[in-house]
Amino acid sequence: MTLRTEPVTINLGPQHPSTHGVFRMRITFDGEVILDVEPVFGYLHRGSEKLAEERTYAQVVTLTDRLDYVSSMSNNLAYVLAVEKLAGIQPPERAMYLRVIAAELQRISSHLVATGFFLNDLGALATPLMYCFREREKILDLFEMLCGARITLSYMRVGGVFQDAPTEFWPAIRDFLSFMPEYVDEYEKMLTGNEILLSRTKDVGILAGETAINCSASGPVLRSAGVNWDLRKADPYDVYDRLEFDVPVGTVGDNYDRYLLRIAEIRQSLRIIEQCVDQIPEGPVRERIPNLVRPPVGDAYAHVESPKGELGFYLVSDGSIAPYRCKIRSPSLINLTVLRDILIGWKLADMIVTFGSIDINMGEVDR
Repeated sequence: MTLRTEPVTINLGPQHPSTHGVFRMRITFDGEVILDVEPVFGYLHRGSEKLAEERTYAQVVTLTDRLDYVSSMSNNLAYVLAVEKLAGIQPPERAMYLRVIAAELQRISSHLVATGFFLNDLGALATPLMYCFREREKILDLFEMLCGARITLSYMRVGGVFQDAPTEFWPAIRDFLSFMPEYVDEYEKMLTGNEILLSRTKDVGILAGETAINCSASGPVLRSAGVNWDLRKADPYDVYDRLEFDVPVGTVGDNYDRYLLRIAEIRQSLRIIEQCVDQIPEGPVRERIPNLVRPPVGDAYAHVESPKGELGFYLVSDGSIAPYRCKIRSPSLINLTVLRDILIGWKLADMIVTFGSIDINMGEVDR
């Protein structure tokens, strides 16, 4: 005998640490089975794009720190690349290496946070998250050496970086490169073959490659679906075209692939940083430019492969000292468009885990 049930629509959330009260999902259930999903956001009202029009090009850098606040270095980099493209500024070679080192350290840090909270959503409370935070603290120590801050990092500058790395930075980063691979091995020993993680993530929340492309997804969400697309290879910036690294790609596009891909990317980031440390030349770290940059009238778009995907800045100049228009292409917002496709047909408990596997940050969603 089949029980007849009436669909019910429920508001759920926030339940993820990075949604801090401004994101919910309106989900229609048949029992526990998800029939329809509507992500609801837009209540944070940060206004970063409009605020940028009231500040000089240099002052906007600090606004970018607060977008995806666990990936501040990557946000800095995307913005300064757009200004340099708009104004025709070429940063010194040493500065470009320092930028790549900072961006890849930031990728590792972001993936550690994503992995820790993902496992927290699975019910593995505290221990895996604290393991991930343990290594992230080492990266924040390195960031503190570079720019004096640990969270909202303003290190990149138009024409280069804020300052050269201090003497103590180089032995510290070599020490980090020596012990970090062993910690990644430790994560995998604890997690990759764990039967609870496998049962809750394997073949759950599958995203097809075609769907990911149609939704304009990027980053680990796209690559886990089997699409080999990484801006560091497809459209290299700074010195990525001089470095050897692989682009990990998934095969199934499920929650498990999204976890595995981030672990694999941590290993590749370590490989990139090691090459940069070996290759970095001596020289200045910032191009001599006016305090008030006045790009010629025109527009420019620059993008980077941030930890969450394609982060781009579109700037329009009217010849003044502030952007006439600033538009941010944030991966957290775009990657949310796949949620409905990967949640329908699954259950409430699967929704929490799958949402965590997307790895979004609301500061970047509502900008």
